Amino acid sequence: MVTTSSQPTDAAEIASASAANNPNPIAKEDSMIEVDDVSFSYDMGKTNVLKNISFNIPAGKVTALIGPSGCGKSTLLRCLNRMNDLVDTSKVTTGQIRIMGQDINASDVDPIELRKQVGMVFQKYNPFPKSIYDNVAYGLRIQGIKNKSKLNEAVEKSLQRAALWSEVKDRLNSSALGLSGGQQQRLCIARTIAVNPRIVLMDEPCSALDPIATARIEELIAELQEEFTIVIVTHNMQQATRVSDRTAFFYLGELIEYNDTATIFANPSVRHTEDYVSGRFG
Repeated sequence: MVTTSSQPTDAAEIASASAANNPNPIAKEDSMIEVDDVSFSYDMGKTNVLKNISFNIPAGKVTALIGPSGCGKSTLLRCLNRMNDLVDTSKVTTGQIRIMGQDINASDVDPIELRKQVGMVFQKYNPFPKSIYDNVAYGLRIQGIKNKSKLNEAVEKSLQRAALWSEVKDRLNSSALGLSGGQQQRLCIARTIAVNPRIVLMDEPCSALDPIATARIEELIAELQEEFTIVIVTHNMQQATRVSDRTAFFYLGELIEYNDTATIFANPSVRHTEDYVSGRFG
C-alpha cells in the first residue's frame, strides 16, 4: 500500500504501486530511446544509483526527468551518451539502453561516435576559451571538416538555430567568454547541434541563468524539438510543464511514474508524484 503521508517512504513500494497504474505510455516503435531494466552503480557496485529503470523516450519530443536531488536523474542522462564511462568506478550493472534500436553499451559501439549522435548541454555553461566562431566550429573540425566555406555555413546555421546569430554575427572572432551567461549557454547549444546530433541531452540548462535568459532558453527548446529529440533534467516544476511533452518522476533511484506531462501534473497515478509536483517534499 502506498502511504498517504506527504513524506516519502521506500521507493520500491511506491514504484510497485505505480507499475499497475502507469504502464509505459510510449510504444516501442515510436521510441528514439529505449531504457530496458537498467541498473547503474558507482564504487564498483557498492552504490546503486539507478534500480531497474524501464521506459521509452519518444522521437521528436521533449522529455523531462524530475525528482529530488540525488534521485538518479543526471546519472541516467549521462548513461544515454556514456559520459559515465569517464568515471572508472561506474558501470551499468544490468539492462540495456537502445538508441534507434542499437544497444549503446555493445562492444562494437564507439562512445565518441555515439556522442556525435547524442549531444549534451551541461548545467553550467562551459564555452571554450576561444572565439565564438571557433567554439561552434570545434566539433566540425574534430570530424575533419576543414573547408572554410563549409565551416562558415555550418557556424552561421548553428548560431541561427540557437537564436544567437543576430547578437554575435559582427563579433565572431571575439572571445566567447565575453558573452553574457545566457548567451554563453546558447553558444554551448549551438556548439552541440553544429554536428547535427539526433538527440540533445540537457542537464539543468537554466539553473545558472536569470529569469530572462531562462525564458529565452525555454523558447529555444520549443524551436529545437522540431529537429531534435530532447531530454532535459530540471528541478523547476514550472519549467517541466512549460517545455516538456513527457515527464518521468524519479525517487531514490527508481522510476516512480512516467506519462505525458499534463497527466503527471494534473492527474498523477501515485500519491508521491502528486506530493512532489505540488511541493509537499523535495
